[in-house]
Parts: sequence; C-alpha cells; structure tokens
Amino acid sequence: MNRVRRTVLILTAGYGEGHNSAARALQAAFHEHPGIDAKLVDIFADFAPVANDWSRKAYLQTINRAPGVWGACYRWLDRSRSVPGLLRLLSGHARLLERRLAQERPVALCCTYPVYPWLLRQLRNPPPVFTVVTDALTINSLWFRAASRRWYVTDEGSAKVLAGGGISPADVEVSGFPVGLAFADRPAAWQPAAEAGAEKRVLFMVNSGRAAAAPAVRAILERTECALTVTAGRDRKLQRQLEEMAPSFPGRLQVLGWTDRMPELLMTHHLVISKAGGATTQEAINALCPMIVSQVVPGQEEGNWELLRRNAAGVRADSTEEMCAMIRRAFVAEGTLWHSWRRQLAGIARPQAARTIAHSVLERAEAPIAVAAATSNSRFGNLKVAGL
Repeated sequence: MNRVRRTVLILTAGYGEGHNSAARALQAAFHEHPGIDAKLVDIFADFAPVANDWSRKAYLQTINRAPGVWGACYRWLDRSRSVPGLLRLLSGHARLLERRLAQERPVALCCTYPVYPWLLRQLRNPPPVFTVVTDALTINSLWFRAASRRWYVTDEGSAKVLAGGGISPADVEVSGFPVGLAFADRPAAWQPAAEAGAEKRVLFMVNSGRAAAAPAVRAILERTECALTVTAGRDRKLQRQLEEMAPSFPGRLQVLGWTDRMPELLMTHHLVISKAGGATTQEAINALCPMIVSQVVPGQEEGNWELLRRNAAGVRADSTEEMCAMIRRAFVAEGTLWHSWRRQLAGIARPQAARTIAHSVLERAEAPIAVAAATSNSRFGNLKVAGL
C-alpha cells in the first residue's frame, strides 16, 4: 500500500544565518516522519535573485559596519504602525508564493522569517501557518503582529514577550531554537576534555572585525595557554595570514576556512568566541560550549546576549584584553567557572527543539483550530492586528 506523501513548506530568507539554520534543522526533523516531504522556500531569492543578493549584502554590511543604524531601523520596525502598509508593497512576492502553494499543496507552512505571515495575509485560505521565532527576548513585533496558528519560541522569557504583545499563552510553545539534529544525537566522543591539566581548546569564530582578527589571535596565543581553532569563513586573505602565523605557535593554532563541522567544533571545544548571532548563540547553548561574546549588534542580538547573561551562562568581552582575561579566568581553580557555565547551559539547552516543533506542527496542521493573532489588548492600543 502506497502512503500518500504530504508536503510541508519551510519559508525562510537569507537575512542573517539564523533563519536558514533553523529552516535546515526543521527540514531534517520533518524528514524523520514517514510520508513527509519538507521543502525549503526562499521567495525573496526566487522573486528577484539579483536584488535579493544586493539587499542581503547591504543588510550584513549595515549590521557589521553601522550597527547603530540597524538598531534604529529595528526599533522602527518594531513600533511603527506603517509597516503593515509597506509590506503590502511586496504583492509580487505574495503572488509568487501563492503560485508555489498551488503547485505544492502543502499541509502546513513553517515560517522562520517574520515577513511571511504578512505575505500570506494577501492570499485566500492559505494552509495553516506556524511561526518559528528565531530571536530571543528582544523580539521584534513583526514576529507576532500577523496571524499564526502557533508560535514556537526559544525560552520562557521570550514567551512572556509574546504574551505582552497580546498573544495567548495557549498559542505559544517554548520549544527551543531548532538547531541541527547532531546536537541532540551527540556522539559520546564529542566532549571537551574535563580532567585537570588537559589542553584547553578555544574556538574563535571570526565574523565582523576581520582586520583586527589576526592581532587578536596572536594576543590570545601569547597571553593564554589554550589551543585555538579559528574559522575564517570565506576570507581567504585572513586564512592565509593566520596559517603563516601558525608555525610560531606549534600545535596550538588550527585555521579553517568555511566549514560544515560547526556542531562538532562547538561540542569538542571548551569555549567559543563569537558575536551573538542567533544561530551561533543557540548552537553554543545546545553544545554546552560557554560563549565569550565579542560583539552584540543592536536589536535581535541584544536578546541573545541577554539570554546568556541572565542565566549566568557566558560572558561579554569588548576587547582582546578582556577576551584573554576571561579565558584565563574560566580555567583557574580547576575550571570552577567553566564548569558553572556548562551547568547553566545545560539548564536552558533544548537540543531536541527541531523534532519537538516538527511533531507539534504535524499534530496540529489539520486540526480545526481558530487562527490566533495579537488582539486589542496589545501594546498597539486598539489596533486589531489579525485584521490589519
């Protein structure tokens, strides 16, 4: 007997790695269910590839080079009543999405990017919509001002943010951030050495501030006793510069370019140094790899850092001197602070989040539940968000 295959569309966008990272993890989790075909869709890339590539690069340059400008934009998007009208200008994207829905006939839509529920409001009778919020604590209201059958959030504090925006707690599930399944299926060998005297391994993920990366790497190696793994991404110039430095520190500096081994690296290193990006922060949490936060972009990244701060599960270092000091401090007294950070991370980690969300979506996709949205008790006054 042939099983009828059902399609789930996971709607994502390339504005920040968190949306795509969550989407890929969800796809893998859905595919564990027999008869489910989960497909990733980026309508923004499909509708206008060149314009999408340009705008995506402009977004990344803004958050890295002019974070204050992005912070102001983020706050405006959060508070402005004009945003719904502006999003209606994306009618071409909505029509393309409508054609894709007619072609695929999905049983459910999972949105890991907040604009999609707004596009779907322009369509008649779309499939059930489920929103996977990839930000923590500082959650832009775009995520919940348009209708969704259910919202999935990273933590209890984020659930309270949605409640403050008028969303019923019954429509919000604290699932965790959908990280790759490797974090849930952690191989026993993927553990940092915990015994006294073992080499301490630090992962340095170079994001922005690439010009200062090589001096920072040298300073860390000179001022601490750790072994350092550096991911230079697709910056070949930086990679060569660091590789030339490696012989000066025999056996202590490993240099990688772009890599798909991030789960393994996070789970086998004692600490990670990185900016507080959504995917990176959540992967570090679920790897139980304490984070030294080197940069916080105003807006969504503030919530990622706040999640670590309020749970005493990481530290912020705004200079190379502070990075070195925190690495040394983490491992004094037989690593008392490092062990404390690990215990705190274990309390907020939810490595099964992707599977939790996939199961929940499939369970509810065809249930006759009224679609929920923020109502007039929201901070937008008498605005009835569901009917904008």
